[in-house]
This record gives sequence, structure tokens and C-alpha cells, in this order.
Amino acid sequence: MARLNLLPWREARRAERRREFLAALACAAATGAAMACLAAWLSSGGLRAQQARNAHLERGIGELDRQVAEIRVMQRGREQLLERMRVIQALQGERPVIARVLDQLARAAPEGVFYTEVRRAGEVVGIDGIAESTRRVSGLLRRLDASAWFRDPRLESVRAEPQFGGQAAAFRLTARLVLPGDGDAGPEADVAAAADIGSETGIDSKTGIDSGADIASETDSGPESDAAWGEAW
Repeated sequence: MARLNLLPWREARRAERRREFLAALACAAATGAAMACLAAWLSSGGLRAQQARNAHLERGIGELDRQVAEIRVMQRGREQLLERMRVIQALQGERPVIARVLDQLARAAPEGVFYTEVRRAGEVVGIDGIAESTRRVSGLLRRLDASAWFRDPRLESVRAEPQFGGQAAAFRLTARLVLPGDGDAGPEADVAAAADIGSETGIDSKTGIDSGADIASETDSGPESDAAWGEAW
């Protein structure tokens, strides 16, 4: 019986399997490396895309911030313009009122009363002036109280001013401004009311001069009459 030596065949087979294993291992390593490179490339590509998107968003946000700043500047300019328009409208609305107030003050001033300063703070009108006597100031207060444009006239101070006359006095008074409604009769009603008060108090409604005994007492009594008038007010 013949004997066959199979050892070289087995060695060859083992070597062939080793080569196949190494080839498969090298192929797997190459495949893994390729997949890793592909994953890294895809990751870097996504990162670059995200960075590009972020840069685009930042540019958009910056543009929006600039537009918002411009809008705020425009809003401030609009508010300033509206405020100016309101001031102008208020001034235009006050112009006829100021004219009427000055007209009423001129109508209310009796003869012998001279205004040196007229001022206004809101609804309060302040008047400084010189009068021939304290009775002229009394007549002015009564006329202001009778006017439809003023209320609550108050005498704040009065002092003698002999350089303007023997019984001359400097006065300061205030009154609240009232805007008459549509139903008021206007200047005619003011003049009529002043005439009524003048007839009751002895003061002429057009000139503001005390009649009869008032003038006599004014020229005769001197400082005593002024003191009595001050007590009455």
C-alpha cells in the first residue's frame, strides 16, 4: 500500500488561508479607514454648512438691529414732531384766549388803575399795577369778580406809593381764569355786570370813578380811608 505525504498540501492550505485572512483584514481596515474619512468629511461639511448658516443669521440679526435702531430714531423724531405740533396747536388755540383775556383786563381796569405786569401760570392770572387810591383797586376787584372770564380775585398785597400821588398805591392781585361756555353773552354781559355793580357801589361802569361822597371821602380822609378799605378786604 502506497503512503501519501499530505504535509506540504496542508502547509500550502494554511498559508493560503493566512493570506486570505490578511487580505480580508486589510480590506476591512481600508473600508474602515474610508468610512472614517467619509464620516469626517461629512461632519466637517455639516459643520461648515452650520457655520455658514450661523454667519448668515448673524448678518441678518445685525441688519435687523440696524433697522430697529433706525426705526427707534424715526419714532423719536416722530414723537418730537408730534410734541412740536401739539405745542403749536396749543399756542394757536391760546392766541384768541390771550387776546380775550387782555381785552377783559382792559375792560375791567377803572380809570386811575394802571397795569405794570400781567402774568399767567396755568389758570391763575397775576396782575401788578399802580392805582390812584385803594378804592380804585377795590373797583378793579369787583369788576374782575363780575367778569365771566375771571373768578376768585384775591388781593395779595398793597402798599403806598407817594411818588405817584398822595394816595397812590401799588398792588398785586391774582384771579383764576375761566373760559366761558357757548351760552355766555361775551363782553356785553361783562359790561352789564360791571354796570350793575357800579350802580350798587357808586363806581361808574365805564370810568371806574367813585361818585359823590366816595370822591370826597377819598380826598379828605387820606390814610384813614385806606386803612378802613384794607380791613374790609
